[in-house]
Amino acid sequence: MHAPGHNALTLLIVQFLVIIGVSRLIGRGARWLDQPLVIAEVVAGIVLGPSLLGWLAPGAMEWLFPASSMSVLKMLSQVGLILFMFLIGLELDPKLLKGRGHASVVISHTSILVPFGLGAGAALWLYPRLSEPSVPFSSFVLFMGVAMSITAFPVLARILTERRLLSSRVGAMTITCAAVDDVTAWCLLAFVVSIVRASDLMHAGLTTLLAMLYIAFMLVVVRPFLARLGARVANKEGLNQNGVALTLMMLLASAWATELIGIHALFGAFMMGAVIPKEGGLAQALAEKLEDVAVVLLLPLFFAFSGLRTQIGLLSTSDHWVMCGLIILLACVGKFGGSAVAARLTGMRWREAGALGILMNTRGLMELIVLNIGLDLGVISPTLFTMMVVMALVTTFMTTPLLRWIYPPEEMAKDQVSATPVVEPVEEPPYTVMMCVSHGQSGAGMVTLGRALTGAPQEPSQLYALHLIRPTERASFHLRHDPEKASGDSLAPLIGRASGLGLQVRPLSFVSTEPGPDICRTAEAKQADLILLGWHKPLFSRTLLGGTVHEVMQAASTGVAVLVDRGLENVRRVLVPFIGSTHDRAALGLARRLLQHASAEITLLHVTQSDGTHGHRGARPLVDELFPEGSGSVNFKVVSHESPEEAALEEARRGYDLVVVGVGSEWGLEDSLFGLHRQRLIGDAPTSLLVVRHPAPAPAAEATPEPEAARALTAGNAVS
Repeated sequence: MHAPGHNALTLLIVQFLVIIGVSRLIGRGARWLDQPLVIAEVVAGIVLGPSLLGWLAPGAMEWLFPASSMSVLKMLSQVGLILFMFLIGLELDPKLLKGRGHASVVISHTSILVPFGLGAGAALWLYPRLSEPSVPFSSFVLFMGVAMSITAFPVLARILTERRLLSSRVGAMTITCAAVDDVTAWCLLAFVVSIVRASDLMHAGLTTLLAMLYIAFMLVVVRPFLARLGARVANKEGLNQNGVALTLMMLLASAWATELIGIHALFGAFMMGAVIPKEGGLAQALAEKLEDVAVVLLLPLFFAFSGLRTQIGLLSTSDHWVMCGLIILLACVGKFGGSAVAARLTGMRWREAGALGILMNTRGLMELIVLNIGLDLGVISPTLFTMMVVMALVTTFMTTPLLRWIYPPEEMAKDQVSATPVVEPVEEPPYTVMMCVSHGQSGAGMVTLGRALTGAPQEPSQLYALHLIRPTERASFHLRHDPEKASGDSLAPLIGRASGLGLQVRPLSFVSTEPGPDICRTAEAKQADLILLGWHKPLFSRTLLGGTVHEVMQAASTGVAVLVDRGLENVRRVLVPFIGSTHDRAALGLARRLLQHASAEITLLHVTQSDGTHGHRGARPLVDELFPEGSGSVNFKVVSHESPEEAALEEARRGYDLVVVGVGSEWGLEDSLFGLHRQRLIGDAPTSLLVVRHPAPAPAAEATPEPEAARALTAGNAVS
């Protein structure tokens, strides 16, 4: 079987198509398993290599990846790695290292020294079994130590972002330690490479001296120049092509210099990215221009090339698998154990220390880069290379499930660094409303309603504005991702209206892959009495209370209300249709707050039917209990109508500011994931609408609800 078209270019194009396509296809499965994309790309490389494709269809593998094409594939993958390591350098912000103090120094150094020592110890046993006699023992020991010490900084940053841990104590400490580890490990690797490449001790010393001079030149000369370039980018229209060309030339020159010195071109690329100032916009502009080409187009070639070098078939005996298991065990004990114990000794709780250790045990792509360097230099054999690739896969794959187990989302919500300011004790607990804003147009109406529910600014109350950010596929700049800036457009109308009303609103914003559960967890952590959701017209569903709204209504342990805003600016006249369901009573409870804190005129519309269904016997005593004589302007109406939904619409057309109604089929309102009915009350009501749901019942094992949920059922908040 011949290569496609007998042409090197057509072969390369086909290789690109297959590698990127398989990587993205497996990536869908990895995301479904809640795994980072790097797992899929590594697996895709192994699938296309001799471990699977070469085993099942050796002719197809030879057709797709003939030996003559390997040199081109290797060079392109190295270009991709140079760009990627430059992006990793851009990701390292020196601000991460400030203010972390003694704890981060102890943890980061321990997380390097312990696995390095275990790796070096394992080398004593592995060297006679898996190494060639021509490899110096010292080089083998040093390389094994470095390979065991690596942490995958970019994979770790993405996991922290998606798990909402960057703003937590655990996340802040972990990313600081990972940054220190990254720099330290690459310096150690550069030293090891220089030792391996040097022919004698004098050359090794010369390489070390030149490396120190190179680093000094980058810090003293190149960094100030780049700072001036960054200032020009910030002050003018942005980074133009000349600026990109100049930066790329400096990147390639830096990689060339370190390769010439003898410490590998990747260190030069990493150093170039690290010295670029993170202020001024230059770093972010470069990442936005280079990231997709490097990560989507070129980097998968590196994974494919690594997969072609990974031969699972080499682990052909039980002894080999025992060795592989021992390597995985030592890697976990060294990185996880060393980091977790050090974190515990510096004062972190065991749960926090365990989470930090699990995160630091992530290796991923960075481990593959180190292993490929070792294989290229001849320090490790193909068999040991395969074992170490398996170790990198296992330690990366286990991170997410172990993290979810040892540090569940409920704990994350409690351990946020940006803790809620302490509210001075008052006679009545503050009434807390968490306003969840998806689109900016609903924010202004929500804060108007929040003011009406909580009263004047001096009243004991707390208002939160929560905006959840959808995760992106971008690999870089997660650390400089500013949630407040990213959510600025969505929260701006709300914050502006709150400022005009003299209200203090605390914005909350983070990346979320599970918006429904995250809203409920945040509400529980903030002890919210009411979750207020903004409504927007769904694109692909006929049910109006589905999706995230349905998830929150079903799972929340406190009251939930959905605001359909049609220009709500005042809450003066309020209509409350009710029949007597639990959710209707919750709507009556909110109406009472509007009466007490906004002096609203409340009209209670009790709907009965001619056949006696929903009779008003007992309705009047309930109203008298909730709205006793003299409590304010309250009108009580009883109407008989075949359709409660139509009766509410007819009354709503008489000029109300807000209609407050409990969710329920009698009003044509059902919170369901899927639905076929039209829900006319939402679609046809001429005024703003507030759809209320009673809190979800507490678990059966609990005899009484939590105090925060119980407050939502008291006469001042809602009615049971």
